[in-house]
Amino acid sequence: MKNFKAKPKLIAFFAIGIGFLTLSWGIVGHERINKAAVMALPQQLQVFFHNHIDFITQEASVPDIRKYALKYKDENPRHYIDLENFGSMDSLPKTLEEATKKYDAKFLNDNGILPWYIEDMMAKLTKAFKEKNRAEILFLAADLGHYIGDAHMPLHTSANHDGQLSDQKGIHSLWESRLPELFVKNYKLNVPEAQYYEDVHKATWDMIRDTHSLVQPLLAVDKKLRTSTPENQVFVVDAEGKIVKNKYNSAKFSDEYAAKLHTELNGMVESQMKKAITATASFWYTAWVNAGKPDLSDLDSKELTKRNSKALKEDLKLFQKGNLFGMQNQND
Repeated sequence: MKNFKAKPKLIAFFAIGIGFLTLSWGIVGHERINKAAVMALPQQLQVFFHNHIDFITQEASVPDIRKYALKYKDENPRHYIDLENFGSMDSLPKTLEEATKKYDAKFLNDNGILPWYIEDMMAKLTKAFKEKNRAEILFLAADLGHYIGDAHMPLHTSANHDGQLSDQKGIHSLWESRLPELFVKNYKLNVPEAQYYEDVHKATWDMIRDTHSLVQPLLAVDKKLRTSTPENQVFVVDAEGKIVKNKYNSAKFSDEYAAKLHTELNGMVESQMKKAITATASFWYTAWVNAGKPDLSDLDSKELTKRNSKALKEDLKLFQKGNLFGMQNQND
């Protein structure tokens, strides 16, 4: 575990420095998805992952750090796919290699490669399991959890990614960051044990299709609510009645409107977070099975595993009650 203690602190420093509570699922969402996914693993795999649960949890935000803080040029399209711009889903390429042959680099950069990148990472994670490369397993698994989380945010699958095409700007960060920030303490994030995916390609695209099916319902609920709510109640206004801007120069939604939207969405955010947890655990488990179910017990010292065994039992009890994160606030 020593090799993985310093980096999470550095990750947290970067995340706080660029204000990740308003980006992607934010710290609130991505960390909870990865941590809960560890608890949804079968015991054979769970012990190893739980030995490194702090790393896997905090590493969950690193792809966003690469995207926003470090500005890696290849990172941006990995987080989304604008399905409407690709035409029929039945005609889509099956692999990232095929996609790069069919579409030029600018098109893919503009419209995203998320599902293909998930499949590419699955191949790499499977290889890391086969080779029993501890560092690669942990880094790849944590990063994969991030992209799977993104694949469960409806607007990460749509060209109308921030409601800019339907006069609903700001809906993206409101749905995926502000709502979890306000309400995640009430979510019960316990899910069934991970399942094995016989066909990784099918599982990936089924996930994308399911998420994309929520785009129109999400936008419709917000549109109806915005239309029926006075503007000075949708957004925060100052003493002069002017709409307050957030640090990204977008209109700042009021907590009251966020609460109304959360209610009208009828559990959508919590449901998608739970689906992301199940999928993350299942993709990890599938990669391990496809690698031949290697014994990972010798990758950590027996002392470390023994020391963590009590904490694992306690975390499992909390997880099974849907209370792994307790009544913690957004900064925990």
